[in-house]
Amino acid sequence: MGRVTSRRKVLRIREGVVDQRPDTLAAEEPMEIRVGGRALTITMRTPGDDFDLAVGFLVSEGVVRTTSDVLTARYCAGVTEDGTNTYNVVDVGLDPSLPPLDLALERNFYTTSSCGLCGKASLDAVRTATTWSVAEDPLRITAEVLATLPDRLRASQEVFERTGGLHAAALFSADGELICVREDVGRHNAVDKVIGHAVRNGMLPLRETILMVSGRASFELVQKAVMAGIPMLAAVSAPSSLAVDLAEEHGLTLVGFLRGTSMNVYSGAERIQVAARV
Repeated sequence: MGRVTSRRKVLRIREGVVDQRPDTLAAEEPMEIRVGGRALTITMRTPGDDFDLAVGFLVSEGVVRTTSDVLTARYCAGVTEDGTNTYNVVDVGLDPSLPPLDLALERNFYTTSSCGLCGKASLDAVRTATTWSVAEDPLRITAEVLATLPDRLRASQEVFERTGGLHAAALFSADGELICVREDVGRHNAVDKVIGHAVRNGMLPLRETILMVSGRASFELVQKAVMAGIPMLAAVSAPSSLAVDLAEEHGLTLVGFLRGTSMNVYSGAERIQVAARV
């Protein structure tokens, strides 16, 4: 739809030289997620892969657990004054045999591009019941392959190349094969888009895979990985203490500061094979 980026004129100053030129920005627009026509949440996101985002969000919240749970995903409502569809409202139709969606959860379902858990009433409400256990996942990956993932993620960030303003999340196999990559102004949105892609392609649970993210590893990203059955989360930046606690609790391998051949392994180190130095 050509809405992922936007052009704006800027005043650029470089070493005392002043000029005006267009700059490419990452787009950010609100998107309302509905379930069966009923409003559930609004999130600020970069337009694109909106169905993946909506379905991935529902997986993270424990609403959707398998591909068969989702019957439809479509744009609806949301029109401008001239009647043009804004493509900012997505309605997901679920299997009618599923339990009715409880909107009286202990959460204000409003998220922003900076935080996927704003409005959570308590940590207990965050610890969503998981469908699959990742503790027994047989994933094994060498430190050498793991070290290549940040560069492979970076090379796949097409919009970042033009804007410098997007987070990215990618799913890799144990041998470093790129399965899926998504970008967004919100790190949690990028992860939801990856998970939503997996749901819509019948890939859950995501056994023996690695989720690589371009920023820090926060609590909500660990939760999303666990909910999708992903046994390893790797980040180029630091994890939070709560992220480490949750990773240890569920048996997820958590790697932070993955840069070049250096990395910190905060939990689940047994899944990473390190060649002995002679």
